[in-house]
Amino acid sequence: MSLLRGEGIDVELPPGWEGAIGRSTELPDGAQRNVVAHFASFPLPPRRGDFGGGAVDLMDAGDALVVLFDYGQSAVGSALFASEGVPSVIASDFDRDILQKSIPGQSGVQRFFTVAGRAFCLYVVVGSHIDRAEVIPAVNQVLESLRIS
Repeated sequence: MSLLRGEGIDVELPPGWEGAIGRSTELPDGAQRNVVAHFASFPLPPRRGDFGGGAVDLMDAGDALVVLFDYGQSAVGSALFASEGVPSVIASDFDRDILQKSIPGQSGVQRFFTVAGRAFCLYVVVGSHIDRAEVIPAVNQVLESLRIS
């Protein structure tokens, strides 16, 4: 396990996983930059979109990408972010039609939640919808290890 820290987010990544925590790069100049974190079971490309654009193209069948996007304190209290605490995922949560970028074989899940006064979107993509049950335990291990302040 390796510990990754940044922007008030701590996570323990399983062996073979890597991650990055930083600020959004997809906003117009001068706009507020949101915190975004990427955790993956495969090598992350140095340049990728907030919701994994550029990374999902590199995924194999046994891979998973976990994205946390912080919508900030202004979103806290809204109905969309009413769920409290970091969620976990199960196989039936995954849908081929939820993907930001549709790639044959892949599926994903999106959940919105609040923790520590911060509103987040959790976006998870798996490389193979058919084999998703094989990577879900590692995804949930990452989610269970999250500490957000």
